[in-house]
This record gives sequence, C-alpha cells and structure tokens, in this order.
Amino acid sequence: MIILHTIAEIRRYVQEQRMGAKTVGLVPTMGYLHEGHLSLVRQAKEHCDVAVMSIFVNPLQFGPNEDFDSYPRDLQRDAALAESAGIDVIFAPSVDEMYPSGNGKSLTHVDVEAVTDTLCGANRPGHFRGVATVVTKLFNIVMPDKAFFGLKDAQQVVVIQQMVRDLNTPVEVVPCPIVREPDGLAMSSRNVYLSDDQRVQAMVLSRSLSMAVERVQQGERDAEALISAVRAMIEEQPLANIDYVQAVSLRDLTPLQTLDQPALLALAVKFGKTRLIDNIVLDIQR
Repeated sequence: MIILHTIAEIRRYVQEQRMGAKTVGLVPTMGYLHEGHLSLVRQAKEHCDVAVMSIFVNPLQFGPNEDFDSYPRDLQRDAALAESAGIDVIFAPSVDEMYPSGNGKSLTHVDVEAVTDTLCGANRPGHFRGVATVVTKLFNIVMPDKAFFGLKDAQQVVVIQQMVRDLNTPVEVVPCPIVREPDGLAMSSRNVYLSDDQRVQAMVLSRSLSMAVERVQQGERDAEALISAVRAMIEEQPLANIDYVQAVSLRDLTPLQTLDQPALLALAVKFGKTRLIDNIVLDIQR
C-alpha cells in the first residue's frame, strides 16, 4: 500500500494501472475509518483490480456552525486499517491541493437539484453542493471504473447517482449496505463524540427503524402514522433531539403520504452536539 498526496501523483499511479489493463475502484471517505469504510474497500477489491481510497475532510460540505475543525483526523491510524482491508493506494490531499483558489473554497460548484431539497438537505444548506463538487473532482482526478458508497448516507447515494446520470460521468456508482455495531447503531466516524449515556440512548435509532419494518409487515401503509410511531419511540430518550423523520420515495426522495412503492424511512437525531443519521429501505411493491 502507498499513500499519495498530490493530484499529479495519483493520476500517474492510475495511468500506470490502466496501462496494465487494470480496473480501478474508488472509495471516497473523510477518514477516521470504521468497519463500514472497510466493507467498502472489500467490495472495491471484489469488483475491481485496484482499490483507491481518498481521505479528505472536505470543507465545502460543512456549514459555518458544524464540526469541520473538530472532525476526527488520524491518517496513520486510517492507513493501517485500510491496508488491513486490502487497499492498494490512499489519496490524502491537503485542502490547498484540492482547492487551490485558497481558504478551502472553490469558484466552481456542482449543484444537484430536487433530491437535495429534502432530508439532510433541508436543514444543511450547501452540504450536498459541497459533496457533489468534491465527488466530481475525485471522479475527474482518479477516473475510476466504479465508486463505492455506503447506504447509511442514502441521500448522498441518490445525489451522486443523479449527478452521474445528468453529467454522463463514466463511472458506476455501487451502493453498499449499512454496517452496524453489534447493538444495532449504524457505524459512523461521529460515534466517537457520544458520551456513554448518549451512546446507550442512541441505540433507539435502529430499534425504531426495526419497529417500523414490523409495522409495515403487519400492513401499515399510512406514512404519517409510521413516522409518528418512530418519533414517539425516539422521544422516549431524554437526550434525543429529532432533526427529522421522513418517509420518501426510494426513487427520487419525494415525500410519501401512502406507502405504496419502495420507500426510504430516514431520520436524523442529535445527541448533544452529535448529529446521527440512519435509515432503512421499505421494500413495498405497488
């Protein structure tokens, strides 16, 4: 495994792999890796000859009061974990390398409309513009055959898929299942922020989603009733502060009143200053 820090270096590396007729898979991350990230590496190695991981905490996708400065960073730790999962190369650029205009800003942005207006996009203005911009840059830099994204950030996956379709980007976006802790909490780099009490109460997120699946299996099709039940369960935890609970179309993320098609039940909840997201797919056929 090697670590590269400049765009010129990673382009040269990928070109050498292409000359050997090798396929390239990209795993974009912001680092502070956990088993969810490592599962993406294993998927990349299964589907491609060469697996590239980017580790870059992207300033464009953080709001002014969000945790960019305190976001956990440990390249040495991440490199050891990535290598254990079989990664071939890590691309770990500086902010100035990715945004040479200075101050972590870009004069050009990629905006994806409609699918960014709901869920996390509703309360995090500019977030998905930052995501789409940096992912476009990574696709242009690495030129992967396939790119692997975790479904914990389901809206992000939909946004990237829409962007790839609209811009005719020659990369296949591969969604990968959510990886959970033994107690059900979805793995996230932000989990390290949780206090012991917050960590215990955060388990309600996966429990509420499992309860929702059971209600759907029992015949519940009223989206608002399902949302109310999930909210009520979460609100039993005194440290939980709900940002949103929504049921949306799996195809285009439009809100649903009746569960009559494949749906995404998604939520975002704060425990203290730590904002956690989770979701589950409701495989409802028309």
